[in-house]
Amino acid sequence: MPKVAVTTESAAPKEDVRTLNEKPKVKAALQKECGWPMEPKCPVICIPTGMTKELGGKLFEQLLPGLLSLDVEILILGKGSSSYGSFITGLAEEQNHRIAIIPNKPAAIEKMFKASDMALFLSDAEAPELQECLHSGTIPIGPKTKAVTDYNPVQESGNAFLYKKDDVWQCFAAIVRALETYVFPFDWKTIQKHCLES
Repeated sequence: MPKVAVTTESAAPKEDVRTLNEKPKVKAALQKECGWPMEPKCPVICIPTGMTKELGGKLFEQLLPGLLSLDVEILILGKGSSSYGSFITGLAEEQNHRIAIIPNKPAAIEKMFKASDMALFLSDAEAPELQECLHSGTIPIGPKTKAVTDYNPVQESGNAFLYKKDDVWQCFAAIVRALETYVFPFDWKTIQKHCLES
């Protein structure tokens, strides 16, 4: 195994290595901005597509109790319908120790991707945001699609954690599977490299 790890590291482009090395620093800086403890090891999930009925708002509401039971921090891009805007604003105020709304501005969005460990797609994993997600080494969790490949721990292949669309139980299971993998740094970095390579 060590031999394979050295080969993978040496083969990775310098900019990819830099992207992964800088992620904990960017995460800690964003946590500080949000008023959270600066804990780079705490998993951060972003929801990068905004929130509307079409973008998975109903699934998010169904998922929320399970999501709040997990030890994660959540970044939600501040765009979408007014009804969900009010809902998310109230949620962020209530859970301000671990949920923050990210302004819908290019610099803030870029920082969100660079700081996040995972990106949760609730309706369409082929959204334009997917490319920026992969480019930042942020691992997608989303509905099954040909755009990314489900992670296989036996073969150490894949660059995402996928679930059946609109299935709240499978979605939650995919999030848990991602979090369980996150605690193994070598495996997680392998998936991140697969994201960057794609």
